Amino acid sequence: MDKKLPFKISALVFVHNEQGQQLLIKRKKAPNLGCWSPIGGKLDMATGESPYECARRETEEEIGLSIGDDNLHCFGYISEKSYEGAGHWLMFLFECKKALPHLPEAINEGHFEFFERAAIDALPIPESDRSLLWPYYDQYKEGFIGLRANCDPQGQLSITEELKL
Repeated sequence: MDKKLPFKISALVFVHNEQGQQLLIKRKKAPNLGCWSPIGGKLDMATGESPYECARRETEEEIGLSIGDDNLHCFGYISEKSYEGAGHWLMFLFECKKALPHLPEAINEGHFEFFERAAIDALPIPESDRSLLWPYYDQYKEGFIGLRANCDPQGQLSITEELKL
C-alpha cells in the first residue's frame, strides 16, 4: 500500500424527504464520478472546521437546507485506506434529522434525486458504498459504528469494525 497518498477528512450527510426517501447526488466529479452518493465534502482544515461544522456547511451549500448541530446525528466514521488508489479518507457519517421539503436544483458537482432505500442497491453506486456504507447505515443510523476499510484497488475490500455502540 502506498503510504504517500494524501489523507483527506470529510463528512457525509444522509438526508431524506418527508416520505423517508434518501437524497442522493449523481456525481459529475471524482471521487465517485458517475455514481450516486450521499451529499458531503471535505473539512476545511485550514480553519479548523469540525465534522459537525462541515456537515452543516455542506448541507447548506449543496442543497440549501439550514441545520443546526441538533439536526445531526453522527452515527459513525469510516477510515478508508487507498480509496480508488488516490488517497486515504476519514469520513464522518451523519444522519440528518430534518426532512428536506423539495428536490434541490443541480449544482456543479451533479444533480439530485430521491430514492427509496430498497432501490439504492440497484443504482450505480461505488462498490464500497454497496458493501460498506449502506449496510452499516441500515444497521447503525441510530447508534454508532467505527470502521476501518482497506480499499486496495488491486485486492478485496476488507473491513474491520473498530467500535460498535
